[in-house]
Amino acid sequence: MPAIVAGLKYPHSRVLLPRTRLAYVHLKNLLTDAKRDRAARVSGYVAIWLPEEFLVLYLQRGEVVNATVMDKTGWHPTAIASALERVPTEPEYGEICFHEAEDEQLASMFAAQTAKPDDWPAELNVHDPAALFPFLMSVMFDGVLEVNSEGTINYLVFRAGAVDRAFLSIPATGSIVEKVAKLFAPGTHTTDGRFRRWHALAPLPVQAPPALVQAYRELGNALVQRLVKDGRESAPAIAEQARLNLIPKHPELDGFSIGKKPPREPVADTAQLTTAVASWLSEVMWATADHEGSPPESLLKELTWERRHMFQSAGFYDRMPWKVM
Repeated sequence: MPAIVAGLKYPHSRVLLPRTRLAYVHLKNLLTDAKRDRAARVSGYVAIWLPEEFLVLYLQRGEVVNATVMDKTGWHPTAIASALERVPTEPEYGEICFHEAEDEQLASMFAAQTAKPDDWPAELNVHDPAALFPFLMSVMFDGVLEVNSEGTINYLVFRAGAVDRAFLSIPATGSIVEKVAKLFAPGTHTTDGRFRRWHALAPLPVQAPPALVQAYRELGNALVQRLVKDGRESAPAIAEQARLNLIPKHPELDGFSIGKKPPREPVADTAQLTTAVASWLSEVMWATADHEGSPPESLLKELTWERRHMFQSAGFYDRMPWKVM
């Protein structure tokens, strides 16, 4: 694998699975155990080194909530289902680890992998701690500073210009001041590394679960099939046109289709995904449903009954223009 991928090392508070050959680990079982085993319901990350890319699965309390990938185009967020599909079922190459980490570190990692960093003043020598830290104090910096030293990643979280938390890949104990001093000690090569910062660190985003995505896909197809069965032969074409019309406003719908495999997986949280699907299916039902013979609310109740608790929890019924009892 490329050196830039092979050498990446992130901080952790506890090692649950040390870096191991991927062929020795069953990823699905690992994630299932993390969800079911009370002792493994932790926040952390599963890092997977593949020959040409690097995957990070983010977990909160044992559940996979987000994913990122670094490939030849750089870092970008990816759907959880897409990330899992990238991992071969019988891999010959690759490595994996499972590390526990605090939510604030996970948010820092995700921001560094997906958000554009803030610019530094041209006159500032960021590699000089004697210049860097006084500058951050002078601007009362709130956010996170990433220090990348030869692939070893470290994060310093600032509050009002002072370091409040430190997540380091190097061994360091003691107070915050002592940890930061250790990071910049002679021989660590930190002053030769890359320094990036982000203002206003946001919490780690939580993607809609793959099971909910699949449930919405099946609901869309079931609705169209039922409309065709009731004599609305144009329902597939109407549904597809409605989806295309709504994509500029709801790009999540690019991960849906009628009667065929969707081209990609949507990357969205539950609220975004639910709003998009509700808008789409509302358009379809306004245009095709028999509002007198078979009211939309009755049709919705019939089609969603088996998964009503999932849809209700996601807020789907609240976003539909009909009251489903």
